[in-house]
Amino acid sequence: MGEFFGKDWSGDPFVLFNAPHLIALGIILLINILIVVFRKRFSLTGKSALRYTLAVTLVVVELSWHAWNYAIGEWTIQTMLPFHLCSALVWLSAYMLVTKNYRIYEYSYFLGIAGAMQALLTPDAGMYGFPHFRAFQVMMSHGAIITAAITMTFVEGFRPTWDSVKRVFIGANIYMAVIFIFNQLTGSNYLFIAHKPETASLMDVLPPWPWYILYLEAIGLALCLLLYLPYALRDRSMSTASA
Repeated sequence: MGEFFGKDWSGDPFVLFNAPHLIALGIILLINILIVVFRKRFSLTGKSALRYTLAVTLVVVELSWHAWNYAIGEWTIQTMLPFHLCSALVWLSAYMLVTKNYRIYEYSYFLGIAGAMQALLTPDAGMYGFPHFRAFQVMMSHGAIITAAITMTFVEGFRPTWDSVKRVFIGANIYMAVIFIFNQLTGSNYLFIAHKPETASLMDVLPPWPWYILYLEAIGLALCLLLYLPYALRDRSMSTASA
């Protein structure tokens, strides 16, 4: 048990796309596929049970992450406040699942799916490979963010609109400006806009600071438009059919 939670890990480091990583990705994908396939079979009680189970999972996993960092002496305001995109979305998604708040859903759908997907493909687990707690935590947390958005979309029937795209893009940029100032005041690197992350990520192929931030803006907008595309096509098809 000490090895599972220990700060000093003697096992293999997290390796991108090795067998444990691919298995974890496969499990997350399977869970979401099953939710989509059986979405119409959920009763009202079943829908509530699914939403509350996901909300509890998000909160428990996130609290365990904070508790572990505190226990090993790594909890600081520069690294552990819920200001990273996915850290913020953990709490927002949990609240959304309980309250069915549509405004939060818009952020969960666009930023949650796009951001957590990147985090799942290139997890920030550092030297902690499976079966260490950190490896499970990073996959479960980001997987649950995506599943929360999928659940609200396919089980509860929520959907984004074109106005959602605009609200999320403007809101995300306002949030980034606030976090940029906070980073400068505290020496932190929330949202990775002070410098690139230390571990491997998709940012490694982008230009140096500050130019990579512009690329992230463009990539983020492109992903939002891509996630909205199915609904844009459906709306256009319905409009053409009724004309």
